Amino acid sequence: MKSNHTRKNIITLPNQNLRKRSYRVHVITDETLQLVDDMLATALDWEASRPYEMAVALAAVQINRLERVIIIREDFDNKDNQNFIVLINPEIIKKEGKIITDQEGCLSVKDIYGLVPRHEKVRVKAIDINGNEVRIKSSNPFLSRILQHEIDHCNGKCFVDHITHQKTAFSILSDNGDLKPINYDDIIKMGILKND
Repeated sequence: MKSNHTRKNIITLPNQNLRKRSYRVHVITDETLQLVDDMLATALDWEASRPYEMAVALAAVQINRLERVIIIREDFDNKDNQNFIVLINPEIIKKEGKIITDQEGCLSVKDIYGLVPRHEKVRVKAIDINGNEVRIKSSNPFLSRILQHEIDHCNGKCFVDHITHQKTAFSILSDNGDLKPINYDDIIKMGILKND
C-alpha cells in the first residue's frame, strides 16, 4: 500500500494524545496494514530531513493513532538498511539486569535529549503483521532501551517523564549535530513535562 504520510504527521509534546494509553489491536485489517505503511513512510521521511540522526523506531500514537503498534529498525548501524520489524500489542514480560542511564531522544520531542535510566535486558511478547506470536529476549542494552521507550509510548508515557526531577539531564541538538546542555527553565517553557 502506498502512503502519503510525511514527518508533518508526527505529533509532538505537549499534544495530550501522547499521554494517553493506546488500544489493543484485536484484528489485523487492511487499515492496520495501512497504519504500518504510514508509520514507515513517516519515519523514513523524518530521517531524510535529519542529517545527524536515524529513525530507529516509531509508535502509532506518534502519528496520532492510538493503537498498540510499534516499528523498530532491523539494523541500527546501517542507515541504508531501511527495513523495520513490526510489533503489534507489544508488552514487556520481564525487565532484567543492571539499570543503565543513557541519552534518549524522540521524534515527538523535537531536538531534546535526556538521560534516561532503563533496564539493560528485557523480554517482550507481541504479534507480527501476520498475527503470529513474536517473543524477543534482548540482552542488547540499546535494543532493550528502544523496546522500553516504544512500549512506554503505547502506555501514554514519554522519555521525559523518567527525568523530570533531574534538572541537568536535558540537552538540545545543535545545528551541527552536537548535544549541548539546555536550561531547565527552557524545558519547562516548552510544555513537554508532565503536569503532576
